[in-house]
Amino acid sequence: MTVSPLLLALHSCTERFGVAVQDPETDQGRPRVMGFDDGRGLSNSLIERVSTLLPSGRWGELKGLAVATGPGGFTGTRLSVVMARTLSQQLGCPLLGVSSFALMAERLAPDEQPFWITQPLPRRGVVAGRYRVGAAVVEELEAPHLLEADRIVSPAIEAAVDVDADVEALLGRLRQALQQGEPLPWQPVLPIYPTSPVGPV
Repeated sequence: MTVSPLLLALHSCTERFGVAVQDPETDQGRPRVMGFDDGRGLSNSLIERVSTLLPSGRWGELKGLAVATGPGGFTGTRLSVVMARTLSQQLGCPLLGVSSFALMAERLAPDEQPFWITQPLPRRGVVAGRYRVGAAVVEELEAPHLLEADRIVSPAIEAAVDVDADVEALLGRLRQALQQGEPLPWQPVLPIYPTSPVGPV
């Protein structure tokens, strides 16, 4: 019998913070998911919320981490990415970063492909990413970015985040990546904030 590794996924690209854990010591390793509507208060509650599902004393046992990289609010997205990068670096643990648009692509995929996911930003324009969904594979053909003011993309569907579902999907992607032996270094995992350049954190 194969023992499931201890894995953690974080999603803070919206006002709702999602945490998913695969823990071999509970529920036969089946994922546990919780969402917290902390909004901007997440800066004060992040560690507490993660500890609700996985006590900090066990973080050293982690065999893999995953984080949603955005697009999303600058502070919220950056918080979970910084936490995930720090844990990955300190623990020597693989880290997978996936855009929140790529996570929702499988749920939202239309019949016509490839397709765009778009999200209007008040007074700033439209953020869009381009995707193709195949058999158990989501390809991000263009990462989320701010479109030029006069550019129209098609076919397009509007972003619809479901944090609880998406953070569980993120955990599944991490599990699959580890099974396939992907190296998953922490250095390339950066937050996507399309209206402001983001350098290394």
